[in-house]
Amino acid sequence: MGSMPQDTTKDALGQLLSGLPSQHLEPLWLKMDDMVPASPNPVSKPHLWKYQDALPHLLRAGKLVPAESAEREVLMLVNPSMTAPYTTDTIYGGLQLVNPGEVAPAHRHIAFAARFIIDGSGFTAVEGKRMALERGDVILTPTWHWHDHGNESDAPVIWFDALNLPLFRYARVNFAELYSESRYPSEPADPREWRHPWAPVQAALDGANVPHATHQYQTPDGKPLSTTIGMQAERIGAGVTTEPSRHPSSFLYHCYEGSGKTIVDPPNGGERVVFEWTSRDTFAVPAWSRVQHVNASADEPAYLVAVNDRPFLDLLGLTKPGL
Repeated sequence: MGSMPQDTTKDALGQLLSGLPSQHLEPLWLKMDDMVPASPNPVSKPHLWKYQDALPHLLRAGKLVPAESAEREVLMLVNPSMTAPYTTDTIYGGLQLVNPGEVAPAHRHIAFAARFIIDGSGFTAVEGKRMALERGDVILTPTWHWHDHGNESDAPVIWFDALNLPLFRYARVNFAELYSESRYPSEPADPREWRHPWAPVQAALDGANVPHATHQYQTPDGKPLSTTIGMQAERIGAGVTTEPSRHPSSFLYHCYEGSGKTIVDPPNGGERVVFEWTSRDTFAVPAWSRVQHVNASADEPAYLVAVNDRPFLDLLGLTKPGL
């Protein structure tokens, strides 16, 4: 038998392809590059949110939107290449405010939340244990734990929120429940597993005595803060340029103190971005980006705190060995 003429093959293939949509079928061979790319292929882009640019909008929102009607006074950090709740492909970030005398009403939800206190002082109560909020603290509200926030000082308390909300676009199991009262009954307490003050973290970073030190936030038994979100703090010594690094994780960085710049080379030939940051600024780094931090100060170190999705990737065995 002779081979089928090329035009006949094209016609037959065309007929095959045209008949697939009605059967809700698609040919993988036409989308193989998208399904199995040569390297990680995040949708999110590098982006920097300057705190001094965002703060006036947050303060104005705090005046116009009462906490009791909004439940939470938050401005979401939305990645410019995506929509809310994406700050990176897997991490949601926001800036939250509680005004003097206000209470953010008690609720609980499936999503896990970590908060880094930027300014002011207040309190968070988790499952009846009330913890003070001070600048530099990391406060956790684990899955399905009742929690509320309040402010008994004379100035707003502001923090940086990080949640695993993007994951629920795929596993749609997140929901929330309001408590019957604005406050869940609580008493003063300071459980280490839910509050991580800044002072011990800085002491560990300063005591490392290396140009670029990293501290991993962990639970008392040495595990990441959650199964989906991890946090680390970094100290970049005066005049130090860090070694380039690249990770499967995406990162949401926040500058606690100091100033400098971060060079980000996104994967797949994305355009290099250089962020110039100072205290209280926040920036997103997509997965598999090449990252290098620079502290140009001749005298002062810089301190960064970073949220990442490494626990989620590790739990599912999705990280490349050695990274």
